[in-house]
Amino acid sequence: MKKIFFLIFLIGFFFLKSVYSQEPNNKFGIHLAQPHLQDLPKVKELVNSNRGDWGYVTLVIQENDRDKNKWQNIFDHLRRLHLIPIIRLATYPQGSVWARPKKETIDGWVDFLDSLNWVIKNRYIVLFNEPNHGSEWGGEVDPQNYSDIALAFSEALKQKNKDFFIMLAGMDASAPHWPPQYFDEKIFLEIVFDKNKDLINYLDGWSSHSYPNPGFSGSPYDFGRGTIRTYEWELDLLRSFGIDKNLPVFITETGWERKTLNFQEANKIANFFKIAFENVWLNDERIKAVTPFVFDYQAEPFLGFSWKKTNEDDFYPQYYLVSSIPKIKGSPEQIEKGKIDFNFSKELVENSIYHFKLILKNQGQGYWNDDEYNLVVINNQSENKKNTEFLSTYIGEIEPFEEKEIDIYLKTKSQGKEKIKFALEKNNKRILESKEWDINILALPSLKFKIYYWPWGKPNEDDFEIQIFDWQEQLVFKKKGIKVKNGIGFIDKINNITLNDLYRIVIIKPGFLPRQQYFVFRPWGNEIKFKKLLPFDKNKDGKFNFFQDVLGLF
Repeated sequence: MKKIFFLIFLIGFFFLKSVYSQEPNNKFGIHLAQPHLQDLPKVKELVNSNRGDWGYVTLVIQENDRDKNKWQNIFDHLRRLHLIPIIRLATYPQGSVWARPKKETIDGWVDFLDSLNWVIKNRYIVLFNEPNHGSEWGGEVDPQNYSDIALAFSEALKQKNKDFFIMLAGMDASAPHWPPQYFDEKIFLEIVFDKNKDLINYLDGWSSHSYPNPGFSGSPYDFGRGTIRTYEWELDLLRSFGIDKNLPVFITETGWERKTLNFQEANKIANFFKIAFENVWLNDERIKAVTPFVFDYQAEPFLGFSWKKTNEDDFYPQYYLVSSIPKIKGSPEQIEKGKIDFNFSKELVENSIYHFKLILKNQGQGYWNDDEYNLVVINNQSENKKNTEFLSTYIGEIEPFEEKEIDIYLKTKSQGKEKIKFALEKNNKRILESKEWDINILALPSLKFKIYYWPWGKPNEDDFEIQIFDWQEQLVFKKKGIKVKNGIGFIDKINNITLNDLYRIVIIKPGFLPRQQYFVFRPWGNEIKFKKLLPFDKNKDGKFNFFQDVLGLF
């Protein structure tokens, strides 16, 4: 029997691991009453500390605060800091109560939420707050109405985008059953799921307010309803309703309230959080995130829950103790989209170095930077047969919906053909690939040129200079001491140029004004004729000055 029990335990353990732990996940988080941008770096230091990454923040968006620019800016800051938002929807205060959500507002909510470029693929949504309190639901608890509203919101969100990750509101598990002001959570949820049996099909996770009661001062070792393990009681409750869906748990509110400001109580609460994380929440695979209430609240009624001290830039001990706990480097899925655009020449020449520019367009959720992303070259040739070598390059920083020119440096070796692609990798995993670049590396071309003096005369000297510029005005070739005989000069083996592209070729002779011609190089037969050289550069500065050059003739 012991062997059978042990086998069942192992099967259950690995089943839970496979259901609830599909990717590395940092469970640490914090609840923000208001998302002040100046607080976010300190939030990062809390939830992503001690080798952690991609922790969570719970944020509240009110119906009268749906400013796309404001919230997109917040999301972009969270993206850079690797903080995952859990968004709780809210209406607006009506006196001492919160207005009830109305079905006619759903389209506005859905359009607004869908207009944002979310930080990661999962768009975590919590449908309002503790509706088993009358003050949170227009003054009177109404589980049937909440069930209808939750179903309507869920259907609309999922229809708009399957990435919306829907959770019901966190409930007050310690509320008494005093209708219409309060409803017992068990009775409330039983009515909610009985009213709309399809509601469970739209839920992706479970939001829990696992507070240590009574009086937000209970022991972290307590079990059951009204403790930091309230979520366990809630999952058992769902199973008692016949709901066997495995919902990952998001503890979006929890924490102890400071009754006094003495040092002993502050340290006791800090140790309670350490015990809760290390002995309960981190060990339970069903828990996806824990965001204690609240990072910064400077007034009643939640002053005693604030992790930040009143009117100070310092924090209570739980901030530092939780920061010190070792954390996991999370790896949430992001939608990576974009383009790698280029229009490079296909005919290059051997023994040359090229400077090209391609365009990276970020059209997804990732914040592209050199810490996580690399631009790599895919070559069809084996290492010992490659005729090209790419020098390392950096992408810098590219925000979503930005594009940037990236410098590419290429060195060709011997003649041959190659097929090359560029790819963008994130943590060594390929996320983006370019079109193919067919390269034909040819022999170095030569150039024959003709040049005459004004008003007459054919040069016979060896102090000419040729400079070649590409279309970006980059100097790609330069040679001095070229010999010209009877007005004809010759340059052999010109490197760093591409064939069939336009170049500006400049000829320089000391004492004469420079001449230039535009020219397209071919594999052979390259010949060019410059206009006559004018002897009007006596000071040899490469430009014409009447007083210094013309009068200098006399």
